[in-house]
Amino acid sequence: MTEDEDFLLESKMDSTVPHSARIWNYWLGGKDNFEADRAAGDVVIAHIPDIPIGAKSERAFLKRAVSFLVNDAGIRQFLDVGTGLPSADNTHEVAQSLDPACRVLYVDNDPLVMAHARALLTSTPEGACGYVEADLRDPETILESARQTLDFSQPIGLMLLGVVNHIMDDDVAYGSVARLVQAMPAGSYLVLTHSTAEIHGEPMLRAMRETTERGGTPIRARTRVELEGFFDGLDLLEPGVVTCSRWRPAPDSAEPEVYLFGGVARIG
Repeated sequence: MTEDEDFLLESKMDSTVPHSARIWNYWLGGKDNFEADRAAGDVVIAHIPDIPIGAKSERAFLKRAVSFLVNDAGIRQFLDVGTGLPSADNTHEVAQSLDPACRVLYVDNDPLVMAHARALLTSTPEGACGYVEADLRDPETILESARQTLDFSQPIGLMLLGVVNHIMDDDVAYGSVARLVQAMPAGSYLVLTHSTAEIHGEPMLRAMRETTERGGTPIRARTRVELEGFFDGLDLLEPGVVTCSRWRPAPDSAEPEVYLFGGVARIG
């Protein structure tokens, strides 16, 4: 990491306040987290013991979805909004392992995440990785930056994993996603995951409230029906919106249902 990136991290980071990306990193078994993050993460685990399983299940979903897009749908470029802290099997790593020429633009609204991404997420020589600090609630800024890295005459894989659940207002959430989808070329795909309380019920809602009260990024649950609304007008692939562990799992998979729903749909 460069001196400029070290300064950026030091100037923006408050290790005493839990951070959603670092909590997620903790659940994934990563090392980029602090005591406040682990304490907030443990509060959630106390209510929902399989929270770390869900985090790993979503990452496995990402790997299966990206593999499908590259191998079966012919997608060679990705717009990944809500990147989160780098971990194993990031979007570009999965895509470029299948075709080194794949291009990925990562977007996050957190300087901490962007500094880590620029330092740690390196592309193959044949492909490309770009990084933009922007917010899903400002899709025009995202699209302006995306057009400098991606070719909008060719299909794009739009990745919205675990990010829409941080937009509390429904109108803003649906409107922001719809604007990005509208701008995607025909033949593109939307990949979306979102927290839900339909698996664990009130304990999940209570865990979300307590995490927010500790200073974590606000988060909300939505139902399967509400999540299907993000795919309105698109060709939602089988098996539809399901718990991440049940989206086209390996034949021998025995993963339980998890608290994250996911879906993949073709655009145009």
